[in-house]
Amino acid sequence: MPIQKPRTLSGFLELSPRKQVLFDAMVETLREVYALYGFYDLDTPLLEASEVLLAKGGGETEKQIYRFQKGDSDLSLRFDLTVPLAKYVALRQNELAFPFRRCQIGKVYRGERAQRGRFREFYQADIDVIGDGKLDILNDAEMPAIIDAAFTRLGLTRFVIRVNNRKLLNGFYAMLGLTDKSGDIMRVVDKLEKIGREKVALTLTEDLGLSPAATEEILSFLSIQGSNGDVLAALEGYRGKNETFDLGLDELAAVCRHLAAFGVPEEHFQVDLTIARGLDYYTGTVYETRLLDYPEIGSPCSGGRYDNLAEYYTEKQLPGVGISIGLTRLFYVLDEQGLLNEDRLTAPAEVLILPMTGDQAPAVALATALRETGVRTQIYFEEKKFKQKMAYADKLGVPFAAILGEDEIAQGKVALKDMTTGEQTLLTAQEAAQAVHAALADVRRAAPIRERRPD
Repeated sequence: MPIQKPRTLSGFLELSPRKQVLFDAMVETLREVYALYGFYDLDTPLLEASEVLLAKGGGETEKQIYRFQKGDSDLSLRFDLTVPLAKYVALRQNELAFPFRRCQIGKVYRGERAQRGRFREFYQADIDVIGDGKLDILNDAEMPAIIDAAFTRLGLTRFVIRVNNRKLLNGFYAMLGLTDKSGDIMRVVDKLEKIGREKVALTLTEDLGLSPAATEEILSFLSIQGSNGDVLAALEGYRGKNETFDLGLDELAAVCRHLAAFGVPEEHFQVDLTIARGLDYYTGTVYETRLLDYPEIGSPCSGGRYDNLAEYYTEKQLPGVGISIGLTRLFYVLDEQGLLNEDRLTAPAEVLILPMTGDQAPAVALATALRETGVRTQIYFEEKKFKQKMAYADKLGVPFAAILGEDEIAQGKVALKDMTTGEQTLLTAQEAAQAVHAALADVRRAAPIRERRPD
């Protein structure tokens, strides 16, 4: 039988062991932050019945979905974490406590063309708060606080959470008599940063048929800038002309007003009228996050408010607000930029025990003693020369090697070697554990990302 050449499918990310440790550290950091804010950690199936997953039907979603037959079953892989959440809440609405707060970190699948930094299988890290009939605007204000906490704990500081409100935009377009085109306009405007003012203007006039005057008024409105207070003050000049606009402005002002109480620094939050989110899915507050020094990453975290999460599964009104971090793409681009923290310990163990005699019992006893104190410990059982054992320790990147020869065993001690400095100390098992904990205290707390600051 011929040997099959191994390969990984295009659009599927496979990491080295050390990179996987850093990715897992990012996942664990996000789980810890989400838990601090009182979210249930859920896991929904990768596979759903196609009729359930595609309840909305049509459009780009159906083109990109992985769908197949298994016997009489028509099945699809989930393409995001929001639709499975909608099904979950509709199915269990009578047993859930509302507002229902859920986080989920898991893989999703999209059959789109694989490109640099865009994958067919990727992780999303989502949180959502679902209300029963109503959901207070304070939930919208808390979302930037969670983003701020998550990014800060990951090791990022130079980022900004940009926020807007779809009601405010819809009301503005209604003032111009463009309600029937508001969705199309927002999808075009959402590309302003990518394609520039001139191309947006051209698209609005030539493709959507807007008058030059209407196009100019839209671009003038979107160019309102300044501090958050300055932008809100400028928007007050439009108050009283449209009820939907006024409601959106009230919601936007409320979000800004409560952010200080949630501990979000002013420099991490910006009112940006160009943010619309291209999907009609969003109905109120919308968010996009940018890394200031790496705009090419795009928006690694986005989301917003929606009126009815589960409208395709239940008649019950279930409004919600949520955010999603594209974790695989964020990790990939950070790795490309050299921003993963290589100082963080990525070895599978903190201590590698190297038995130098035929008796393995002392090594097992030492490993047990170290593990009981929380030191991650591995024993090298293979019968190899000392040089080969040390080469293995070097390749793993373990910070300490614990050498057990006849002399050490006779004294009831171990020779603990610092693999970085080369220093070797004769210690008891308890002393060795204390030394490892003291030496690795800072390394264990290191953030997964090491942000490179501009000169």
